Amino acid sequence: MERYLYEMHAHTSDVSPCASVPAQDVVAIYEQAGYTGLVLTDHMSKRVFRQTGAPDESAPWKEKVDFFLRGYRKAKESAGKLQVLLGMEICFYENENDYLVYGLTEEFLYQNHDLLHLGINAFSKLARENGLLLYQAHPFRNKMTVVSPDLLDGIEVHNANPNHDSRNDIALQWANKFSLKMVSGSDFHEYGAHARGGIVLPKIVTTQKELLESLKEGPQLIWSHF
Repeated sequence: MERYLYEMHAHTSDVSPCASVPAQDVVAIYEQAGYTGLVLTDHMSKRVFRQTGAPDESAPWKEKVDFFLRGYRKAKESAGKLQVLLGMEICFYENENDYLVYGLTEEFLYQNHDLLHLGINAFSKLARENGLLLYQAHPFRNKMTVVSPDLLDGIEVHNANPNHDSRNDIALQWANKFSLKMVSGSDFHEYGAHARGGIVLPKIVTTQKELLESLKEGPQLIWSHF
């Protein structure tokens, strides 16, 4: 059986202030590592718009979205065989929680203004109305607040960021207890910390629709280095 590896949690320095690898290098690194594709999940948070060179928090929403999409667009331009899909790791003003959004489109971002002000309750409703999948990232890491499973489609049960203790064992137990969908990712930010997580799909996924279908079917998870 063919194995198609997809990274589900990765950041670029073009957008995410905590990342140190530009989009073109992210693509090259994952192509070399043998992945079929990756979902770029740059941060959408107040910190993004407080860094030098980014639109500030009072800027028009369109300018913020243009900035947020820089990493994804650069990655798409430089991708060869690697499939690059748009995702997002969003952190609302209400607390420090992070959420991974899959099935995202540029149109959704431009049409839905000031997402950071919504909070998880309103965004969960909006995501479902638009057919997106919403997973809480590293829900048992320090400073995170575990939210009601009813607001989520799933959680990240394996986060491989080497700089944090994400308590993946507890996340897995939580997902099983509440029958939540599961996802795994490297939470890639820096050189040398790639290819530590992801999912295996039975076929090559090239569109958001195909990605959503595969996630709903329940992909096989990868827990550590391939």
